[in-house]
Amino acid sequence: MELRGYQKKISEQAANLLRNFKIAFLCMEVRTGKTLTSLNAANIYGAKKVLFVTKKKAISSILNDYKRINPDYQLYIINYDMLHKCDDKFDLIILDESHSLGQYPKPSERTKYLKKICTDKPIIYLTGTPTPETYSQLYHQFWVCSYSPWGQYRNFYEWFKNYGVLKKKHFYNREINDYSNAIEEKVFADISHLFLSYTQKEAGFISEVEDVIVTIQMPDKVKRAINTLRGSKIIRTKDGKVILADTKVKEMQKVHQLCGGTIKCEDGDCIVFDDTKSRYILNHFHGKKIAIFYKFVGELTQLLSVFGARLTVSPEEFNNSSDKIFAAQFQSAREGVNLATADCIIMFNVDFAAVSYWQARARLQAKERTTPAYVYWLFFEGGIEQDVFDVVKKKRKYTVFHYRKKVF
Repeated sequence: MELRGYQKKISEQAANLLRNFKIAFLCMEVRTGKTLTSLNAANIYGAKKVLFVTKKKAISSILNDYKRINPDYQLYIINYDMLHKCDDKFDLIILDESHSLGQYPKPSERTKYLKKICTDKPIIYLTGTPTPETYSQLYHQFWVCSYSPWGQYRNFYEWFKNYGVLKKKHFYNREINDYSNAIEEKVFADISHLFLSYTQKEAGFISEVEDVIVTIQMPDKVKRAINTLRGSKIIRTKDGKVILADTKVKEMQKVHQLCGGTIKCEDGDCIVFDDTKSRYILNHFHGKKIAIFYKFVGELTQLLSVFGARLTVSPEEFNNSSDKIFAAQFQSAREGVNLATADCIIMFNVDFAAVSYWQARARLQAKERTTPAYVYWLFFEGGIEQDVFDVVKKKRKYTVFHYRKKVF
């Protein structure tokens, strides 16, 4: 296949970065072809055995891209959750959606596994959102690489002393350290030469994603359940199930669930007691090819009860059909999934993480798309969703701090 002109150029630039620094950070906006560009860069670099680490739902798409360009190397694709089973030797590693490694101040377990695999290996990083919430999220992305520009620092804490301003915040009535205030100018002074950026506008994208807020009247039974939890902190169902909200965090989580019409009990069972949002989708999006993102497992149960066999969790089946409805949880499909054939995306609920907002809505985008790309957010009037949306849209994570400030 023939790559676009900018993809060829960036591939060559990335190969040069690998030769000179062993790191190439492709910060290309979603749907501009990061995968194809990185695979081609690996070929120009002269790799013979490449490991591509990604999210599970993206594997089939990456394999198709590999077959399309037919490079002169072997490609092994693995998802992040299976890193503990990876024990082979590679001469180049590609880290897809690398921002998922940005946990701080301590690295996640999978980031620790990845560091072992990446020892003495050149790395291509791929992400459209390298810092979804804070520049502190860059440290552990580079930490996995033996050639990190910050290799002189033993850990995040040492690094932050030079690159951040420590603040304090209160959590459960106790004071804790806040490491989110990294200094952008100082951080990028060390790493900007490793970045290759490209925007959708530069790539010639015509359509942009537009958010549409749909406010639905909150059903009385949802309202009563929320008020009961906030008041007495406990709900007992007729069959003896118990739902507790004995801390502000649990209260926030339960209210979040209730705004989707579901609730998780203390024994782990999930109750679906309201299908207002599913019925709204059924009645107002008839005849449209739609994809739905949900937050809680119970919401999928609710959607299945309304849409039945029309619902699919396979993006390939969805894109190849005219009547299927795609449904996926934010965390599993917000990255690496192409839903460009959808007329629109419907957000059944809203996730607390800013990256879910930016990545999930981008699933509609493609250079070839000429029709408007709409993302519909279904919010209960007086619910938590609008407040969460307003926070994550500003690239901040919604926490109990925000919840405490909100008067619903």
